[in-house]
Amino acid sequence: MQSSKEKLKNMASAAKEQVDVYKAKIDEKAEKATARTEEEKAIAHERAKANEAKAKMELHEAKARHAAEKLGTKQSHYYDHHEHPLVGTQTHNQQGHQPLGAVPMPGATYPSHPLGGNLPRNKHL
Repeated sequence: MQSSKEKLKNMASAAKEQVDVYKAKIDEKAEKATARTEEEKAIAHERAKANEAKAKMELHEAKARHAAEKLGTKQSHYYDHHEHPLVGTQTHNQQGHQPLGAVPMPGATYPSHPLGGNLPRNKHL
């Protein structure tokens, strides 16, 4: 079901992109018709190319957004309704240690004991 929704959204985005490209070509023709020098015609052509590239970029962004929406709805089935996936947050393991390679935050306190946990002490000292 989600795949068909994504396809329909992608088709709508592609249609919008085609309309935007068509508008860019029409604007280019209008600018070229009113241009008096070759430089103005070249500027009109470059502006049309930029508008076409912008339309294509928006199409790809929309497709990525649609795929992300589809993935988000798929992943929501894996989680309980009370749990939310951790996105963009830092996590620590159960002992409260930092992950390997993590940079300590200023002002934060971390355990100072060795990673081995409770090691046997030397009774003769």
